[in-house]
Formats: sequence, structure tokens, C-alpha cells
Amino acid sequence: MDRKEFLQKGFSSILGLAMAIPAFDSCKTEADVTGTTATTGTCTSYPVKEEGPFPTKVPSSFVLKDIRSDRTGVPFTINVIVQNKNKNCTALDGVIFDIWHCDKDGNYSEYGGSGMQSVDYTKVDFLRGRQTTDSTGQVTFTSIYPGWYSGRAPHFHVHVYTASGTSLLITQVGFPEDINNTVYTTSNLYTRGKQDTSNSADHVFSGSTDILIAKMTGSMSAGYVLNHTIVVSA
Repeated sequence: MDRKEFLQKGFSSILGLAMAIPAFDSCKTEADVTGTTATTGTCTSYPVKEEGPFPTKVPSSFVLKDIRSDRTGVPFTINVIVQNKNKNCTALDGVIFDIWHCDKDGNYSEYGGSGMQSVDYTKVDFLRGRQTTDSTGQVTFTSIYPGWYSGRAPHFHVHVYTASGTSLLITQVGFPEDINNTVYTTSNLYTRGKQDTSNSADHVFSGSTDILIAKMTGSMSAGYVLNHTIVVSA
């Protein structure tokens, strides 16, 4: 199956295999996310993390760079470079990168009415996207800064696939707490106040904050930019 056909048909059956995937690798080179393949630092094991209860149901429908839809919030640019552990952490181009996260109030599209989801958004889609990594291994998404919901630190979800549909990694990425709290207490768009669960107390990030919490730059007025590098064995 070629990439075009794969993108068109999707691969929802693969999502059921999420918990069977072994650990992958991450190279802590966030400072090098500049659209080049330069790497420094030491490659370390990137932990696989839970897919969560709200994965995108038909990922191939969301080949997007701008994933905001109708959601409002502080501007947020997400830059991720995917690198290949098996080739000395060089850029891994041509792999599929899915992302999804909640809105400013902690709601996910495509779901609702039970559990953590307080609003029924089953008939709408927002803050979900898919791209294929370029020759530098990079994908970039335009979004809004995610909110939080009780019991979890702010985050976004990631699923990386080969072009033929083989799952390479399921994980999550978090943000620096000082920036979280600036957003949540300064912008009048976010009404829930400071996050109720710290990064270190979060069951996903606990013990792995040095790997899973991304580097960020920016400001409330200009928006924030996240730079992160994920290394997989492909």
C-alpha cells in the first residue's frame, strides 16, 4: 500500500495495538529543532505512554497543519523533529505524525457525555491533525495552548507511524509549569486557574519529566512555540 492510499483509508485497527508497543528512544536535542538535522546530546530511551481515552477515530481525515478549527486560546506553534535511533539519530523523513489535544476548557472533540468529558462534542472535530515528516524529519502544527482537566498535567498526544501503517510510537508531551500557569492565570480565555496536577505528580510524566516535558519559547502576546525531538527505532 502506498502512502497516498494509506492516508486516504486510515488505519483505525492499528490503534488497538497501542499497549503492545515496546519502549522507543528519544534524543534530548530540543534546542536543535531549527529545521536542520543537527543533533547533540545523548540519545535516551523514550517511554511509550498511554494513548488515552480520546484518540482520533479516523486519523487520515485530518491531514492538517492548522488544527485549531473554531477553538480559541493563546496561539501555540508545535515543532517536532522525528529522528531514527538506528541511523545515529539522523532525520526520519516520510513517517506519519498524528497529534491531538484538548481545548482551553479541557474538552476533546469526537467524544462527550461520560468520564472526564463534560461536554458532548461527538459531532465536531477540532485540535486533531496529521502530517508527514519532511526531509529534516520535522512537522509543524498551528494550534492553541491546551487547557487542563482534573488529575492530569497539560499535554498533547502523539502517534507515529511508518508510511505503510506500522506503529512506531505512542506517547505524550508536556509543557513547563511556569508557562502553563502564566497562560492559565493571565489570559481571560482560560477560566480554570492553575493546573491541579503538577508534572511530577502526573501519572504519565512522573519519573520522565526530563524527557517528556518540551522546551518552549514565546510570550502571551506573541504566542508560544514548542520545540521537541522524538527519536524512534525505524
